[in-house]
Amino acid sequence: MTYQVHIIGGGMAGSEAAWQLAQAGIRVRLSEMRGSGDTTPAHQTDGLAELVCSNSFRSDDAEKNAVGLLHQEMRDLGSLIMAQAGVAKVPAGSALAVDRDLFSDAVTSTLSAHPNIEIVRERIDTLPTEGMTIVATGPLTAEGLARNIGAATGMDSLAFFDAIAPIVYRDSIDMDICWMANRWDKIGPGGGEGRDYINCPMNREQYEAFVQGLLDGPKTEFKEWETNTPYFEGCMPIEVMASRGPETLRHGPMKPMGLDNPRTGRWPYAVVQLRQDNALGTLWNMVGFQTKLKHAAQVDLFRTIPGLENAQFARLGGLHRNTFLQSPKLLDPMLRLKSAPHIRFAGQMTGCEGYVESAAIGLIAARFAIAELGGRPLAPPPLTTALGALLSHVTGWSGAEGFQSQDFQPMNVNFGLMPPPDEQVKKKDRKLAYTARARTDMAAWMREQGLAEMA
Repeated sequence: MTYQVHIIGGGMAGSEAAWQLAQAGIRVRLSEMRGSGDTTPAHQTDGLAELVCSNSFRSDDAEKNAVGLLHQEMRDLGSLIMAQAGVAKVPAGSALAVDRDLFSDAVTSTLSAHPNIEIVRERIDTLPTEGMTIVATGPLTAEGLARNIGAATGMDSLAFFDAIAPIVYRDSIDMDICWMANRWDKIGPGGGEGRDYINCPMNREQYEAFVQGLLDGPKTEFKEWETNTPYFEGCMPIEVMASRGPETLRHGPMKPMGLDNPRTGRWPYAVVQLRQDNALGTLWNMVGFQTKLKHAAQVDLFRTIPGLENAQFARLGGLHRNTFLQSPKLLDPMLRLKSAPHIRFAGQMTGCEGYVESAAIGLIAARFAIAELGGRPLAPPPLTTALGALLSHVTGWSGAEGFQSQDFQPMNVNFGLMPPPDEQVKKKDRKLAYTARARTDMAAWMREQGLAEMA
C-alpha cells in the first residue's frame, strides 16, 4: 500500500494518530520496532498501545477533574484510545483503569483491520528526509533514532527517570487483615459499591519501620550516563519520597484519610492501597509504589506490609530512562519540527506526561496533518480547553508572545495550565467553572473547524 503519512511508533500517541488519519480516509504506514526483533527495557509484548507503568487513565470525572475533562474532549473527537479503554475497563473507583492485555489487544486488532493502515514491524533509525511523518516513538526511543533526532534538532534531548510499581497476585493477599473500600466510600462513575481498592493498614511502629526499610534498602545502581538525570515529580520512586521526610508518605500514596478500618472503626496510621490490574481481578497494582529498590529487597520489605506477608508478585518494580524534547523551542504550534516542517512529533516525547496526555497529543497531531493534507489549516484548540491547554504547554503557543520557562519539564494536564475563571466565581465552584467553560469553548471550536459531526 502506498501511504500518505508515515507514523513511527505504535504506542498510545502513534496508535491514536493512525486511527484519526485512517478514519479521515488517509493511508498510513505505521512502523513499530517491537515484533521485528527489537524491544525496549520496559515493554513485555509487541502489542500496540501497550501500557507498561500503570493501568490507570486516572480520573474519569469530566466536571471536576482536568484529566476527566480531557477524556471527554477526546471522546468527542472520536478517540480510539478512549473507546477501547471503555471496553477494557476494570473497577477503580472514580478512576478509569483497564485490563492492559485486553486494551492492547483491542487497539492492535482494530488498527490491523483498518483498510487504510499498514502496520510494519521495523526499526527506523533516521528521520525521513521527505514525506509527511509523525514521530511518536515515546520516551523509550531506540538509541539510533534518538541520536538522529538530536542531530536534527541541533540540541540534546532532556531526560528523566520513570519508575514502575509492583503487581501482586490477588489470592496471595490476606483479606483477614486487609479490607476493600474507596477513600471516603466514593462511588465511581460506573456505579458499584465503592469497594474498588484493597487497603492494607499500618500502625505507627509498622509505618516507621517500613520507611526506614525504604531508606536503607539497596537501590538500582545508575550507569555513569544516568547519574545526573532528574526524576519526574509525577512518577517519583517511593524511596525518594520517603527521603524527603518521615511523614511524606502518610500525606502521599500511604495517606489513611477517608479509609475507615471496619475492624477498628478508625483510620489507620497509614495505608497501602492496591488497585485491580486486569479484568479477571487476579492481579493488583500497588498504588504509588513505583520503586528502584533491588528486586530481593522489594520482596522482603513489601512482605512486612500487613496483609502482604505471603504476597506473590507477578511483577516487581523497575526503572527506565525517559527522554523528551525541548518542544517549545523546537516545535511550531502545529507540532511540526521548525527545522523540518514535514515532521511532526507526538506523544510523551513532546513533554506531556501520562498515557491519556500522550494519546491526546497524538490525536491533535493527526488532526493538524489531516487539515494540512486537505489544504484547510486547523486552528489550535482554545487554551480554555484541556486539549488546548496541554498543547500550549508542549509547544509554548498561547496566541501571543508570553513567558516561557527556561526549565521545560513534562507535565500532566491540570487546571493550572488553563486561564483562571472569572474572579467572582467562588472557590468551591471553580472546578465546575473550568469544565463548563471548556465544554462550551470546545463545542464552538469543533463547529468552527468543521469537526462538530464527530461528537
